[in-house]
Amino acid sequence: MNYRTKTYIAADWSEDKDAVDILHKWNDNEYWSLNFVDAHNLTSARDNSLNCSIKSSLKRRLDLSKKFVLIVSNKTKNLRSGGCHKCQEYNSYYKTCSREKSIDYRSYIQYECDIANRDISNIVVLYNSTRVNKSLCPEILRSTDKHVAMRHFIYGKSDWNYTAVKNALI
Repeated sequence: MNYRTKTYIAADWSEDKDAVDILHKWNDNEYWSLNFVDAHNLTSARDNSLNCSIKSSLKRRLDLSKKFVLIVSNKTKNLRSGGCHKCQEYNSYYKTCSREKSIDYRSYIQYECDIANRDISNIVVLYNSTRVNKSLCPEILRSTDKHVAMRHFIYGKSDWNYTAVKNALI
């Protein structure tokens, strides 16, 4: 039996690396009182791994997580990376995998959200924006309780909203 003690952070790493980095900065700095253990620190997958291998690694991390954090931006719900049809082992004519793996057309984000929705009760959706726009969120997580903007305007300038994020994560 696995004890769920970790926090799983899902994001579009090409668009939202800044938001993931600020969460880690707040977590790693003694001044800030954010406190979580990132499930991604447990195992890693190589960028050249097969999509199904990466999903298997993601599943192991999700199985150890008690909290799921999705960072949403303009492109999140439309991401397609991770689907079998994007893999070099996929035969589009026969719609099969040359490694005889099962076919899964979901993107990494869709896969993570599906598992989190099914297996994790504490789900937080953070928007890398000054406002919450649920239409940008994958549909399966739109009805979750916690949707929070990670940024706010202060002195006419957009800045990170530590207090709102911390309150959502506790």
